[in-house]
Amino acid sequence: MTTLFISDLHLSADRPDITACFLRFMSTEARGIDALYVLGDLFEMWIGDDDDSPFHQQIKSAFRQLTDSGVPCYFIHGNRDFLIGKRFSQETGVELLPEHTVVDLYGTPTLLLHGDTLCTLDEGYQRYRKKVHNRFIQWLFFRLPLRYRQRIGEKMRSGSSETNQTKSQAIMDVTPGEVVHVMAELGVNQMIHGHTHRPDVHTLSVNGQDARRIVLGDWYDHGSVLICTPQDCQLETRDFQP
Repeated sequence: MTTLFISDLHLSADRPDITACFLRFMSTEARGIDALYVLGDLFEMWIGDDDDSPFHQQIKSAFRQLTDSGVPCYFIHGNRDFLIGKRFSQETGVELLPEHTVVDLYGTPTLLLHGDTLCTLDEGYQRYRKKVHNRFIQWLFFRLPLRYRQRIGEKMRSGSSETNQTKSQAIMDVTPGEVVHVMAELGVNQMIHGHTHRPDVHTLSVNGQDARRIVLGDWYDHGSVLICTPQDCQLETRDFQP
């Protein structure tokens, strides 16, 4: 009995080493498990389900093969791939979940999320997030030809990288008070998220009870997987191969 969690792969055709590690993971380790959860930023950039590049087809095929084998797969949007929609879900068999989802993880109610909503001190990002999640703005964006959307996406991607270089690490990390508030509001003592690229297991107190926050790692230098069984959860890494 095993459930796997991954996030922040930032897959792109520019990083074949990450892609190769992910495809190995999907065809071996992910087979026969209870469920796979992808907690956002699967892709470095996603500008619409109509982008049928060979690279995207390869990734979608890996999910389709896994779900066809009987493994349930779930996805929560990240800040890089929040435009993944119903067509992607239909083509892959992956179920799209709300941004804050509580699941029963082997008897423990657990909150799953990407993690960017917890970074409330980054006010500039939160304003940007509210804007790009506006349904009308998204509707206008999807009216643009694919090539224009690709250009806009590349500019947003480079702009985000430049902006993050000037921000303090404290601002880009989660706000502890927001973590406690969200967990208390939803009545959970366990949270799993990504986004910050700081894999760790944090202990805290929520409503006077012991709680923990598990942070998933990114896939920049190696693969990162959270392995959960009825006994416990363990963060592990996977080496990239030449």
